[in-house]
Amino acid sequence: MEVTRSNFKDNLGKIYEAIEEADFLAIDGEFSGISDGPSVSALTNGFDTPEERYQKLKKHSMGFLLFQFGLCTFKYNLTEAKYVMKSFNFYIFPKPFSRTSPDVKFVCQSSSIDFLANQGFDFNKVFCNGIPYLNQEEERQLREQYDEKRSQANGAGTLSYVSPNATKHPVTIPEDQKKFIENVVERIEELLQKEESSSLELEPCTGFQRKLIYQMLSWKYPKGIHVETVETDKKERYIIVSKVDEEERKRREQVKQVKEQEELNDAVGFSRVIHAIANSRKLVVGHNMLLDVMHTIHQFYCPLPEELGEFKEVTTCVFPRLLDTKLMASTAPFKETISNTSLAELEKRLKERPFSPPKVESAEGFPSYDTASEQLHEAGYDAYITGLCFISMASFLGSFLSPPKNPVSANSKLIEPFFNKLFLMRVMDIPYLNLEGPDLEPKRDHVLYVTFPKEWKTSDLYQLFRAFGKIQVSWIDDTSAFVSLSQPEQVQIAVNTSKYAESYRIQTYAEYSENKHGEKRQGKRKWTEDGWKEVEAKRLKPQTLPPLLQSRFCNFASFTATSTVGKRSMSPIEEESDSDGDEVEEAALDPSDPLEESTDDGKMAKKFKRAKREEDAAGDITTASSTLFEVPDMW
Repeated sequence: MEVTRSNFKDNLGKIYEAIEEADFLAIDGEFSGISDGPSVSALTNGFDTPEERYQKLKKHSMGFLLFQFGLCTFKYNLTEAKYVMKSFNFYIFPKPFSRTSPDVKFVCQSSSIDFLANQGFDFNKVFCNGIPYLNQEEERQLREQYDEKRSQANGAGTLSYVSPNATKHPVTIPEDQKKFIENVVERIEELLQKEESSSLELEPCTGFQRKLIYQMLSWKYPKGIHVETVETDKKERYIIVSKVDEEERKRREQVKQVKEQEELNDAVGFSRVIHAIANSRKLVVGHNMLLDVMHTIHQFYCPLPEELGEFKEVTTCVFPRLLDTKLMASTAPFKETISNTSLAELEKRLKERPFSPPKVESAEGFPSYDTASEQLHEAGYDAYITGLCFISMASFLGSFLSPPKNPVSANSKLIEPFFNKLFLMRVMDIPYLNLEGPDLEPKRDHVLYVTFPKEWKTSDLYQLFRAFGKIQVSWIDDTSAFVSLSQPEQVQIAVNTSKYAESYRIQTYAEYSENKHGEKRQGKRKWTEDGWKEVEAKRLKPQTLPPLLQSRFCNFASFTATSTVGKRSMSPIEEESDSDGDEVEEAALDPSDPLEESTDDGKMAKKFKRAKREEDAAGDITTASSTLFEVPDMW
């Protein structure tokens, strides 16, 4: 069901009912962009910590607008052994409902807009008929404005025209406005003296002039009139003065209060749906949903907190139970049979053996989706197939029980290990952000932090480390990158040989991390040459895997790692559109590969080899090899 500003109020009851009766909810969002600075490959570095990833997304993604929100509710019909689905596709736009309401600024990314346009996205529905919204602080301020008007109302005036500066004393009128006010007073005197006239329409005037009129009438005519401002279709505002007795004045005051309450509810708008989802305490399912959750909280609840720990607390208050189907599909026992976890490909794979597609039908009065037509990047459709994927994977877990269980409840212990863990895209060794506790803290003793001239490319790093065999490169910015070696014992050799270099520097990951923490403690900010990366990482606390993660169905420690190579080769929207499952190249260096070699690089390679021979001869380095993270074809 498409929901816009035109039919939002009429369908709000249906939305509430669908949320209340559902077993679980699936959501998805479409945005006006992804990153306002770095490309997506730089925004999602392979060795980000959860804190770093949060800070990057908070800084570079929250200026965009979530302008389409998909909600799909699923309820199991035990009698007919099928799920009944209700889908809603909301168009959202922060249209100011009055001159005092927030005037939201947001940015657009041309590649994202172009991508959605090519998918048939209707931007007119967003900008012309999008549902407004307020976050909690904006709603609080608006309610205070209304309360202030009521508290300042006295026996002389009505809520319709008492201004915040209403007074019982004569109003001081500027010289250039005296003639205008005198003319208004004369016309009101005529109105009061004529029995056949009941109201008077004043000509449109400025906001300052209306303020003077309100103040003058509040003082000069304490009883007998009712004053209100009316806005024309052309946004012109004028005042209507009516003769009323006390009973009629109170009636109109009550009507005005009801109208103001309706206006306030209209202004809160779509946020009421998010409040209903939060209050339901139902399981909310999404696919690669970190950005969806961050935007939802930032846009409809409150600005994102400065620290990751505070974000976790806010998120679990708003959404007590979240489940990310991309994380689920990337984890045992699913990862052995699912090679591509992008949403579209996952939905197709889960229709094949050993999985089975769920039986799902649309509720009466709700449109149905045809997965064969693939309406991808419509938020409502994406939410729908996310729900289908969850049902299929949950049922597969149920097949391990004796006897097998189908369907698997959204409250089942089988899926608890996946609760409140959000997939971290393209992070090699930290698969998820843990909303309910400390995040994983991998050792990373095989990782080097390398700084170098801006002109360097990936091939230069390959050449530099060619003596070390297989490597992986993860770019940070134009002058730095992480390089992971296949053998941790080679790390110190690389660091030692860089002492003689002039154009580059190599540090261990531990040294890099300690330096960053030291800068943080001293209150310093470190900026890269292109000026976009702000170092805001915090020291992570040690942790162990929770007991639930030892489950035979969910071994998060079994995650494998990936990396991207190349230097910002795709536009942000190309990367974003493929981010769920595009093939990730393995940054492996074969010493036998024919690479163009400069004189300096050749000397450096010889230094690496010589240093390694010296270390081996001295017996300081063990020759035992350790295997780098296995790199899957898909991430």
